[in-house]
Amino acid sequence: MLEKALRRLRLESYEDLARRIDAEPETEAAQGESGTVYQLEFSVVWDDQPSGNLRVLGSIDDGGWRAFAPLSRSFIKARDGTFVGE
Repeated sequence: MLEKALRRLRLESYEDLARRIDAEPETEAAQGESGTVYQLEFSVVWDDQPSGNLRVLGSIDDGGWRAFAPLSRSFIKARDGTFVGE
């Protein structure tokens, strides 16, 4: 579920992602095949310097003990729309 949500964010332009900087993290709930409801959270930050690369962070937890150590993934998008380190 987290990978699917991050794939959706990867399609957004650099400019659209940059508008999310300094915003509150976005959250959404998603139900897994088992019926468990998961909390997903996404945020965008400058990776190394303002107006540089963007790091998009995503995490997921089930509201139990996993909330203290959620599964996290991220990607870095450059101003030209390419992905850094891939």
